[in-house]
Amino acid sequence: MLTADLAQSWRRGERTGPRYIDREDPEYLGDALQLIRIFAEYEGRARHELTSALDDYVGVGTDYKILRGMIKLLLDRCAFQTASPVDPIEIRRSLFLKTKEHHPHQTDETVRAELMHTVALELGHAPEILSQAIYADLPENQKLVEFNPLTERELLNLFNLAQAQALLYHCVEMQLDVEPQAAENYRELFNAIKAYRLIHTITGSPSEGYKIRLDGPVSMFHRSQKYGVQMAVFLPALLLCKGWHMRAEIAQTKQNAPSAYFEMDSQQKRLSSHYVDEEQDENPVMKKFIENWAKLETAWTLARSSEVIDLGESTFIPDFVLRNEDGHRVYLEILGFWTPQHLQKRLKEFEHAGVKNFLLAAWDELRGSRDPLSRVPVNTIIFKTKLEPITVELAANEIVFGKQE
Repeated sequence: MLTADLAQSWRRGERTGPRYIDREDPEYLGDALQLIRIFAEYEGRARHELTSALDDYVGVGTDYKILRGMIKLLLDRCAFQTASPVDPIEIRRSLFLKTKEHHPHQTDETVRAELMHTVALELGHAPEILSQAIYADLPENQKLVEFNPLTERELLNLFNLAQAQALLYHCVEMQLDVEPQAAENYRELFNAIKAYRLIHTITGSPSEGYKIRLDGPVSMFHRSQKYGVQMAVFLPALLLCKGWHMRAEIAQTKQNAPSAYFEMDSQQKRLSSHYVDEEQDENPVMKKFIENWAKLETAWTLARSSEVIDLGESTFIPDFVLRNEDGHRVYLEILGFWTPQHLQKRLKEFEHAGVKNFLLAAWDELRGSRDPLSRVPVNTIIFKTKLEPITVELAANEIVFGKQE
């Protein structure tokens, strides 16, 4: 994604949006092709050599920020590694220790060569190899070991998408209106929201469609940068979904300037997702919980839930359903980012709906506010590093059967 200095947007009244470039513009296509070729050509060479070649190509022209934006996106597709047969830190440590044995003013080339020769004997490598490797771990000396190529049109599309994502770093709130459609389409959108751990409130029904409210990073007091990345990477996933209209409130960087609104819908043609249409990587907390549950001897069975439960004021989309051999059910949601205020509001929705057979598990690592949580509310589990199955089992027993001795 783009850094703040490379992001470009426009504002007219209460409306705002990213500054897109024409994906069919011959000049931009030519620039994109040349930059891709430079990266491919310098695979296996030092980063400073690549940087020098890119600097020569970019120059100081009027398209400086656009070209630098493309370069940033191409760098994100690169892997750099330290290429040295010996750890450069070990080389420098050995040289430092040997240098201490000599008079501090003896710094001529002969003394340096002798010191390097001594260290080379100790480390078992030729002096010239160690001379080349002594600073191999500095970023500018690391080697480009892998470049994931793409076409010039793909790069231009990625650039436009990155401009839109950059706006969402300043998002206060996103509203999604989802039109009535097939149940599997709803599930695809709901799964995307949960996969990126976004704080959400969903209202509506399958027959009437849904309204979804997503908190933006600007609404958080803690971990807003990390959450902002999640909001931004959600956008390509949203583009794969159907039948939606988005209205995102964007805070302005100028002091006291009112918010503006970035809008688009699933019919837009300016952006396309670079994500493949496949399942997201498993949430590591959720994955470990499933693995550990299989080892637990319990009267409860654990299964993925595909239900959407109407709470009247909102909608509950549990991750799992626990079924007891007596026929009781308890629904479990593992929250993504959360705040104490959002958690309390969520619990009131369950209370008003009269729904009691649920559990909300909140990872303290993803708390998005420093506001204190004086006590753990009922039907809630706060966990530090991993969600323990035994904790969930005990909580489910308490919900269904009351306090356990």
